[in-house]
Amino acid sequence: MTEIEQKPDISLRLLEIFGAMMRCETTVEAAEQLGISQPAVSNGIRQLENQLGITLFERLHRRLEPTEEATLLFEEVRPVFSMLRSFSARARSIRHGTSGRLRVMSTPPLGNTVAPVALARFLKDRPDVSVAYDVRRLEHVIEAVQSGAADVGLAIALERHPSVNVEILSRTHMVALVPKDHPVASRQEVTVSDLSEHGFIGLEAESRMGQMLRDAFDREGIDYEPRVEVRYCATAAVLAGAGVGAAVVDPYSAAYQSSEGLVQLPFQPPREVAAVLITRKGIPRSRLLHGFIAELKRAAGDVF
Repeated sequence: MTEIEQKPDISLRLLEIFGAMMRCETTVEAAEQLGISQPAVSNGIRQLENQLGITLFERLHRRLEPTEEATLLFEEVRPVFSMLRSFSARARSIRHGTSGRLRVMSTPPLGNTVAPVALARFLKDRPDVSVAYDVRRLEHVIEAVQSGAADVGLAIALERHPSVNVEILSRTHMVALVPKDHPVASRQEVTVSDLSEHGFIGLEAESRMGQMLRDAFDREGIDYEPRVEVRYCATAAVLAGAGVGAAVVDPYSAAYQSSEGLVQLPFQPPREVAAVLITRKGIPRSRLLHGFIAELKRAAGDVF
């Protein structure tokens, strides 16, 4: 039976040493380029020659000159060195959080205020990062994060959820948006009694913000009877700006819809609003995501 010749198993490390020797004039220079000792380079070349059964370098005038066979082999493996450099550079970028793709989804209050500020800062020094950005309803944000379709979600008035991780970014309070010609526009604050007396734009009780507003009325023992009722704080802010009446909304929606025709006042009794980030359970955060979250926290502090 004819013995099948065993092909040599060439390691990438030996190819790296070979490539360095082809680019450098001495083993000392190759060693410095690779960050290893000069004997390690010499031993690597001898090991490669033994495995290939080919003489790769000949000593001439105290230097190792590549043989014709070495030159031919170097041309064959040159693309491998290019791929290794590209691989190492990409790994470095990923490790430092300067390369990759980030998927962000937010509800409108943060998606129109804090998140754009954070995103602009985040992308400024990261030319190799791309972002998929979307503004959706809360249930869509939670579903996207839970399924892995989004790396991070942003929302307000969500303290906890059984399916995802919820982390507080900042805490603020609901505010009153009042047309400048409204009877309470000159006051220091707006109370539930003020709203009840002059009529107001309410939020649907099915929404989280609507529940918080209704609770404020219940606490004061006053019936919750808005003249106009809407689902979203952004809609309430738009109607207030049009002169329909006073509205109580989250401060992010108030900031987004601010206009010269509106006065923003504190609302009593205080209703706390938490801005939160949502991440998937059991999945470690990438350096890219850590970098974006750091900018989110900074932006959340800067907005108010």
